[in-house]
Amino acid sequence: MSLSQNEGVLLVNLGSPQELNKKSVRRYLKVFLSDDYVVDLPKFLQQFILRFFILPFRPKKTLEAYSQIWTSKGSPLIVSTSQIAKKLKERTNWNIEIAMRYEEPSIEKALSKLSNQGCKKLFVIPLYPHNAMATTLTTELEVKRISKKIFENLNIIFINPFYSNEKYIEALKNSIKPYLKQNNFDKLIFSYHGIPKRQVIKTDSTGLHCFSTEDCCEMVCPGSNKCYKAHVVQATNRVSEELKLNQKNWEITFQSRIGPGWLKPFTDKRLAKMPSEGVKSIGIVCPSFISDCLETLEEIDIRGRKTFIDAGGKNMTYIPCLNDSEDTINLLESLVLESNNYI
Repeated sequence: MSLSQNEGVLLVNLGSPQELNKKSVRRYLKVFLSDDYVVDLPKFLQQFILRFFILPFRPKKTLEAYSQIWTSKGSPLIVSTSQIAKKLKERTNWNIEIAMRYEEPSIEKALSKLSNQGCKKLFVIPLYPHNAMATTLTTELEVKRISKKIFENLNIIFINPFYSNEKYIEALKNSIKPYLKQNNFDKLIFSYHGIPKRQVIKTDSTGLHCFSTEDCCEMVCPGSNKCYKAHVVQATNRVSEELKLNQKNWEITFQSRIGPGWLKPFTDKRLAKMPSEGVKSIGIVCPSFISDCLETLEEIDIRGRKTFIDAGGKNMTYIPCLNDSEDTINLLESLVLESNNYI
């Protein structure tokens, strides 16, 4: 079965600067880091840090990073998301639009297009496998806010984080497996985007479970139901089991921290330490992201590689994100159909 002509799909990703210049980068950082679900500090403190410590200095460094991965078609994140939408539309012939939570193409423009197409029912897929305030929650709230303003009678169905979906586990396994066959890694690193511990704790509905024990993230219970770290751990455990990995040959790390109190171990610190532990050849995959972006292509494949090699590592293989693979398209099609009770 398929969707009707008055039903549509909105794929939402994080966003990136529109152009490769300092002004565009600065505008993007200002919007992104002003989100109360990204930097969840009192507003006056958030803005003080942003205006006096981040915006005067960080845009130059961020621009330099983007310049190393920018393509002839623009931002890799937007290019990848566009390709995903294109292939999904070719497969299904659905009404599909993409939007970025920050900057362009905007959620408002995407909703306006769908409205003009006669859409009455919308399936929204935040392209993040795991739940977090700074990704899935802020996306859902923003879509709701804008739809009330310009699309009042729209029936919206939000697709839940799909970290435990069989097709997602299969897709992640399939993306890694060829690299395991081609290489004799000492260790496989699952590098996830970090978040502050306080944001993890806020999702514990019981107020008692989070960080209460060393294996709290292994447990499927009300306290871990919306926990980002639990989603990460549970999904990685399943993929490692599917790949038949020995426990000592893989580990989870967290990247992209921007302050104290973030989830550990830190990816960059582990990359600097592993060679002294006898880990000379590694594969590294970044499952927080469906599409390759600044955090994967520059932070891991460029800076992370340099950190590892400079520390004495011999070989590092970066395993790309799912991007517009056939497995990704299968997953997204299935998520929509399952949510609509079509399958």
